[in-house]
Amino acid sequence: MGYIEQVLATSNMEVIPEAKLNENGEPILYAYSSWLKEHPSALEHFEEMMSVAAGKEIVVFLDYDGTLSPIVDDPDQAHMSDAMREAVSQIARYFQTAIVSGRSRNKVIEFVKLENVYYVGSHGMDIYTPLGSSKYGDDQNQTKITDEKGNELIHFHPAREYSVEINKILEDLKRKTRSIKGSMVEDNNFSISVHYRRVKNEEDVGILKQTVQSTMKAYPDFVISGGKKVIEISPNVKWDKGHALKYLLDALCSSSNQNVPLYIGDDRTDEDAFKAIGEIGQGFPIIVSSIAKETKASYSLRDTVEVMSFLLLLAKWKKSSLGKSQTLT
Repeated sequence: MGYIEQVLATSNMEVIPEAKLNENGEPILYAYSSWLKEHPSALEHFEEMMSVAAGKEIVVFLDYDGTLSPIVDDPDQAHMSDAMREAVSQIARYFQTAIVSGRSRNKVIEFVKLENVYYVGSHGMDIYTPLGSSKYGDDQNQTKITDEKGNELIHFHPAREYSVEINKILEDLKRKTRSIKGSMVEDNNFSISVHYRRVKNEEDVGILKQTVQSTMKAYPDFVISGGKKVIEISPNVKWDKGHALKYLLDALCSSSNQNVPLYIGDDRTDEDAFKAIGEIGQGFPIIVSSIAKETKASYSLRDTVEVMSFLLLLAKWKKSSLGKSQTLT
């Protein structure tokens, strides 16, 4: 049995019964088995995907929560496993790799603990790269800095003018939601997340949502969006994970025609990256989901276990292809 067959044999690919609602409370349109026909397994179609990427360089983008780490009740405990960390480390040895999260950049660094990847926080609004992007960045929001190791970096932060307001909103929400047991207001630096996964009382969930809505009326320059048991608050700027993906491709890669973005994510905000790949016209948008839901992704993986299997398979494929090319030369 080959490596791909071994992965598929252990990936628990049985059909999940049709559910009425997904994890966001949205109606399921059809059965998971039918959905898989439109968004086939990236594990089962791995060889097909790699044949498309032949002669080009894959650039890997990974969401964090729900992709590298399982969704947990306490956001501060969303630790990735050592095995997943090793899988990401292997990927980063062979490919330019970035982790693109809604969390603060420092929080994701604390969770991942790898030096050979790029970290992007606040849904793409907090980016550090050795070189900026003249195509997608601008002089006003690209700042040259020197890190603690003496390396020169470009910090791109398109929402920095909103920092004072973000801090005010943070203080307001923490004060107003303090009495709602189980709620948590998270500072993502350039955005805010209000978590309610641990709020047990549905009435309290309703009160929490109303509190956020009423509080944000005083801040018209911000938008509210939803996620998995979380309310996201962001500055109303034309920037998201899709823009971040394009920025990073331009900043990290020399030839856009020869680079193929591969993005794995599970949340609504990742749809912006999937859309961007469609606009680029080449690449692999992969959604992590065990239920049927609307998505712009072309391929799917069921859970973090399959994500790890896919990353290991990709690293093994690259290592093998490098070995063959060295043999030929």
